[in-house]
Amino acid sequence: MADVAETLSRIPLFAGVKGRALGRLAKVMSERTFAEGEAITTEGQSGVGFFVIEHGNATVSLKGEILRTLGPGDHIGEIALIDEGPRSATVTATTDLGCRGMAAWEFRSFVQEHPEVAWELLQVLAARFREAEARPGD
Repeated sequence: MADVAETLSRIPLFAGVKGRALGRLAKVMSERTFAEGEAITTEGQSGVGFFVIEHGNATVSLKGEILRTLGPGDHIGEIALIDEGPRSATVTATTDLGCRGMAAWEFRSFVQEHPEVAWELLQVLAARFREAEARPGD
């Protein structure tokens, strides 16, 4: 579990989480793997998982257009977990992908106990909003 906690500590979203709290987070997050070409999330569908990529790569696409590539340390699924709405994009593994994940109720509870994570989430969401505004034709 120490390896998982160390991996999580290097992720900006969890940078403010220290010590035992980081260990508890590592215990809550279960290991998930996705094969190359497999969808982790599908735009418009519901989802209950939040994932942190440990190894491998994935693409984020909206209406079939690839927006960005994700790799180790990036996270997936926080928007749908926050508003309990449908997935805002499709994320597809471009290599075999190893992740750590947790369900919405676990994620919410953790963020409520660790408000420093909430601020990091707000920064991520603001950046994604600005990116969406800058896209032509949307």
